[in-house]
Amino acid sequence: MVVGGGLTGLWAAVRAKERDPGREVVLIERESLAVGASGRNGGFMSSSLVHGLGNGLARFPDEVPLLEKLGLENLAGIERVIGEQGIDCDLRKPGAIEVAVTDAQVEELRGGVEELAEYGHEAVMLDTDQIRAEVNSPVYRGGLWQKTGEWSVDPVRLCDGLAAYAGRLGVRIHESTPMVSFDKSGLGVEVRTANGSIKAGRTLLATSAFKVPVRQIRHRVIPVYDYVLVTEPLSRAHWDSLGWKNHQGMSDCSNQFHYYRPIDGGPDAATEGQPGGRLLWGGYDAIYNFGGRVEDGAYQRDQSFAGLAQRFFTAFPQLEGIRFSHRWGGAIDTCSRFFAFYGTTLGGRVGWAVGHTGLGVGASRFSAEVGLDLLDGADNEITRLRYTRTKPMPFPPEPLRYGVVQFTRNRLAAADRKGGRRGLWLSTLDRLGLGFDS
Repeated sequence: MVVGGGLTGLWAAVRAKERDPGREVVLIERESLAVGASGRNGGFMSSSLVHGLGNGLARFPDEVPLLEKLGLENLAGIERVIGEQGIDCDLRKPGAIEVAVTDAQVEELRGGVEELAEYGHEAVMLDTDQIRAEVNSPVYRGGLWQKTGEWSVDPVRLCDGLAAYAGRLGVRIHESTPMVSFDKSGLGVEVRTANGSIKAGRTLLATSAFKVPVRQIRHRVIPVYDYVLVTEPLSRAHWDSLGWKNHQGMSDCSNQFHYYRPIDGGPDAATEGQPGGRLLWGGYDAIYNFGGRVEDGAYQRDQSFAGLAQRFFTAFPQLEGIRFSHRWGGAIDTCSRFFAFYGTTLGGRVGWAVGHTGLGVGASRFSAEVGLDLLDGADNEITRLRYTRTKPMPFPPEPLRYGVVQFTRNRLAAADRKGGRRGLWLSTLDRLGLGFDS
């Protein structure tokens, strides 16, 4: 049984049936499929299983070569399913550019080219003229274009395609079925829902930022809200002023960063007489609400949308006057190491894969595999990794948790204003292995 109808849960259901077609698999979802982060993200699909090479090297340097290899294989597995099942989700492989807007950031990015190459990636450093030839913005000083392991996708259409594939495999999917609790039942587990009970041999929790009755998860995952704007279709003249012919995903390398990319066909969709293609622009704010509430009312935040719009026109003044046709927010399942962690409870009857911290579109398939391996009691090179066996440091309880998160956000913003210098608080968190670099 799988609890959670986002990407991790859908991949888990699919992989469980692919591994053993005779196994009965049930997936329950509290509302509708992809209602959480899986349907509210920017569509960036990364091969990284450790929230970026630098973060992985800081935590598990000996395991990074294998994890990078597994991450690339994981993307190939996603592409294979999309191709074989004919899932129309606008999968593209343009790479991603990390943008520098200060000279200090340019120097910071330079070292990344050789580091990425060492671990099997193709990357190039772009100077000011080169990056503005790719995407034209007056604030750009340079950028690092990682050409491998960075794809893009329409995440909602991917979820729809996976759900349809799961159905063809025989997975039974029940939406509007929130889990209330679970307990042992014979050699298996009984999951109680608002609509009744389900008995299963094993259960995988793929619940992202939503609360579950597992203390090891509740202490280590907090919901952090992220917000996104999407423009109206752009004219041919607007696209010509931007360039962006290669459709790369973009982000800046500040602590409070934006991510953005063309969608709906981008510059290819516009003609001389008909606008087409939009820009998705999100990030910067990371809002934690006291008590870790995940509520529909938090999906809209006027202050965040206003800030996003202001910074959008700073980056692209040639688009002044363009309106935003869509806006949304979503809760990211953040943990202190910034990538997924795993575990089991009830004597191995219940497992979990949570904590992707914004890079779950690609990593979700791999996480589903790990979760299934743990439930099956598998002993292999992946389950033996420290990456798999260790867990992130828990967050402190409320009200201290709220205070720590808010103060850390304040210090991250201060570091950006000071050219990246992290200060005593952030340096202390770094030494404790808590990261907080994004």
